[in-house]
Parts: sequence; structure tokens; C-alpha cells
Amino acid sequence: MNTAGPAGPAGPGRRRARLSRLVSFSASHRLHSKCLSDEENLKLYGKCNNPNGHGHNYKVVVTVHGEIDPDTGMVMNLTDLKKYMEEAIMKPLDHKNLDRDVAYFADTVSTTENVAVYIWENLQKLLPGGALYKVKVYETDNNIVVYKGE
Repeated sequence: MNTAGPAGPAGPGRRRARLSRLVSFSASHRLHSKCLSDEENLKLYGKCNNPNGHGHNYKVVVTVHGEIDPDTGMVMNLTDLKKYMEEAIMKPLDHKNLDRDVAYFADTVSTTENVAVYIWENLQKLLPGGALYKVKVYETDNNIVVYKGE
């Protein structure tokens, strides 16, 4: 017998949802690990190891989750999410050289995986606890990283 009720395990009238918002930013970087020789870096990263770097128009989709507030009908106010994303993503990353302008990448290779981790960590500092569900970073239309804080 199902005792969860018509609304599911959260109880009657308590619904959960995921809310996503997209932003785009432009940045340059160079894939280069200080742990590897110049030859190893070139072999591993190829043209992305160009000493002058290269750029991308990144797209980032941030997904939060939680209960739908019965009074507002929202998981989170989109205006608030927009402000958090501006602070955690746009201000530190847009029109920047990731390796030179963002302290985090001074000793961390600026791969898309690490960009996703950086964004996650920045958002975690701003969002209500437990709200962040997923960060999805599009380096290109074909190269995409999903990070869920694991």
C-alpha cells in the first residue's frame, strides 16, 4: 500500500522542482600544467597549449532545486538567482584571461572541468544551503561538462 499520498513522498501539497538559468561569458585561457614539461603539455593539450592562449564563448546553465513555496509558487526567485550568477560567474570570469586574471587558476589547469568546479564553489558561497543541484558548462556546442559537487 502506498502511504506517500497523492503528492508523493514530500507529503500533501509539497512539491519539489528544479529551476535552471543560463548565462554566457567570454574568456581566454591556455591549457598548460605546471606538473608537465613543455613537450608533455604540447602532446597532451595540442593547439590548446598555444603560448598565446585561445578563447571561448562559454555558456553556463545553473540548476537549483527545492520545494515550491506554496505562497510564491517558486523554488527560488529568478531575480535572486540572476544576482548570484552575476557575482559568482560574470564578474570574475567574463572578458578575462582565466590563467592570469583569476587567482584560482594560477595553480589549477583551466580545463572546462575545473571551470565548472570553480563556478560551483563560488555559487555554494552565495546560494541557500542545499539549493545548488548542477552546473553545466558549455565550452563549445560539442564540449560540455556537468558538475554536481561530487
